[in-house]
Amino acid sequence: MNGPQAHWLQDGRRLHLNHGPIDLVIEAFGDAGECRAAYGQAVARFQTILPELVAELPELRRPSSSRPRAFAGPTARRMEAAVAPLAQSFITPMAAVAGSVADEMLEALLAGRRLDRAYVNNGGDSAIHLGIGQSMTLAIAGTGHGLSDRVVLRAEDGIRGVATSGWRGRSFSLGIADAVTVLAQTGAEADAAATLIANAVDLPGHPAVERVPARDLAPDSDLGDRLVTQGVGPLSSGEIAVALDSGVAVAEDFRRRGLIAASALFLAGQTRISGSVALAAPNKSPGKEVAHA
Repeated sequence: MNGPQAHWLQDGRRLHLNHGPIDLVIEAFGDAGECRAAYGQAVARFQTILPELVAELPELRRPSSSRPRAFAGPTARRMEAAVAPLAQSFITPMAAVAGSVADEMLEALLAGRRLDRAYVNNGGDSAIHLGIGQSMTLAIAGTGHGLSDRVVLRAEDGIRGVATSGWRGRSFSLGIADAVTVLAQTGAEADAAATLIANAVDLPGHPAVERVPARDLAPDSDLGDRLVTQGVGPLSSGEIAVALDSGVAVAEDFRRRGLIAASALFLAGQTRISGSVALAAPNKSPGKEVAHA
């Protein structure tokens, strides 16, 4: 494995950091000197974040309980804290790894700095900073299996984390959602909740759904022999509705408990919204698109 890599993307505005499975795009807005210092802090923190996680990986792949374990690394502690409130279902800290890394890197970016806005996008799971009066427009995976919807976040919303899960994504899913996007107070909390809501969008035993043991696809997967979705065939409108309603029930429970702010669930052209999520058509929303979730 190559060591940590850092370079500017072609637009000269966004910093790209890569190390093994971690692939970040970072952008800061504000005074040029403050942004420059912030980027330097992010690069410095990035040097050790993956080795820290690898050192505790065996335990991070074990199921969590309602009593958080004591991990050594700050990112691992973020992961465990995010999944512990959800541990009545099977979940491991790995369900929050992408969002936790984004949160950790955003904290490093902001330490001692004055920035108007900033984001850390970790493969679609993002941590966001918004100064007073600031807003940000996010592109989310939606009804068209692409970046077809937009969400506008404002500082007063208190949302600092956005994450998306689903069987079409880069991680395994136990459900059949094309995408579930969650808005929460942190990237880690959004990541963990999106995983479980996407798992709940399901039609157990349906013959149109192709499932394979996770271990057959990735021998070291934290999901072990649990069946993960690899394909979804044609479904009736009623079946789609049933699957989405199952996911909404979980999303509403999380929202009532204060674990998330809102979520948007997508399956085969149908959408369900839990909480206040204003979806805007492409190229018609205010502000500038700066992050993909």
